[in-house]
Amino acid sequence: MIQSACLPCGVRVVTEEMPDARAACIGLWIGAGSAKEEMDQAGISHFIEHMMFKGTETRSAKQIAVDVDDLGASINAFTGKEATCYHIKALSEHFPKAVDILLDMLCNSVFDPVEINKERGVILEEMQMIQDTPDDHIIDLLSQSVLKDSGLAPSIIGTKSSLGRMSRPKMIRYIENHYTRDNIVVSVVGSFDRAALFEQLEWALAPFPEKSLSVPDSDPSPGQRYNSKSKDIGQTHIAIGRQGVSLGSELYYAQAIANDVLGGSMSSRLFQNIREERGLAYSVYSAASSYRRTGMYFIYAGIGCGKEEETLSAIETELSILRREGLDQENIEVVKQRLKSGYVFSLESMNGRMYRLGKNMLLLNRIFTSEEVMADIDAVSLDEVQEICRQIGDFSSYSGVSISRKKLNLKHMMSGMSTTGETQ
Repeated sequence: MIQSACLPCGVRVVTEEMPDARAACIGLWIGAGSAKEEMDQAGISHFIEHMMFKGTETRSAKQIAVDVDDLGASINAFTGKEATCYHIKALSEHFPKAVDILLDMLCNSVFDPVEINKERGVILEEMQMIQDTPDDHIIDLLSQSVLKDSGLAPSIIGTKSSLGRMSRPKMIRYIENHYTRDNIVVSVVGSFDRAALFEQLEWALAPFPEKSLSVPDSDPSPGQRYNSKSKDIGQTHIAIGRQGVSLGSELYYAQAIANDVLGGSMSSRLFQNIREERGLAYSVYSAASSYRRTGMYFIYAGIGCGKEEETLSAIETELSILRREGLDQENIEVVKQRLKSGYVFSLESMNGRMYRLGKNMLLLNRIFTSEEVMADIDAVSLDEVQEICRQIGDFSSYSGVSISRKKLNLKHMMSGMSTTGETQ
């Protein structure tokens, strides 16, 4: 059963107890990601996430690793645009000790300047790894175009310049401003002692500041933008994108249905036409990233050099068909079954359950039961899907980014788009 509660200190906790399970998973969610950062702080949320593993007042970085391994536990963390999450999973009999390790990291990390300098080098290597992986790097570049002028645009990892300016005082100030009781959500799934856990959480989190620093939300600027990068690689990578729906939008599942048909699976139109029938690309897909206030919808293709215009033309054709014809009710019902199957399969993962509960409580301040999710998918109407098809099928609304041996004139190639777009 899923339950939400508020600790006496004000921290929100959402739990799903599974009495027959033999393990439990906990996530400590902070409403601080790259979208909360000022320009000179770019990458600080991610840097702090790394530093939480580098030693506390009573545990060295090595001792954290040893203590986790001795429990047979699994620990990790991630930083996103709107949140940072620290999580650990352990057998139920070891869960209190696992939670103690995680809380020690969150509450007592020392941020040793020597370790900060070492980790700076590690993150610079991580940045280089991303840049050496064009199909990852291009989505970062696309976000900067589609979500320009909003906090969602910059890369989560920051820049070489901003990383060079990171310091212990700057990190401590950021933590004091954003690691606050009103900005923390705890999500827990599995078999655990609820009363004992709540007591443990209250003791550790009550000393945190009460209120977070208010950071005004900024909406992305409208318009189309084109950005082409040259790199000594053997394949051309192209991504086009536009603003999509937010996490709480009534059209969230309608977009998921349209996306599944367009490019979300091996049977999708983009995959079948561009890869299977025409052999233009090894990888081609569409996807969506949804945030609290907005989202990004995008299409990616990794193609052979010289096939760029033909591939873009094929993508434009599929989008035009989607916009003009939409989907019929029979097709929609089939995709609904696929979405529901995917959701049910995701429930087999304890970490996946923890992730859903924590993210929804942090960003939407609510929880969704499995019955509600199924009902929301079933409730999607033909009109809602057709509206989404008209939106994402509008090729002229897309910005474009490419990474290839030679810079491409995307503004010219994407001739169906607005001629008033900016060139970066």
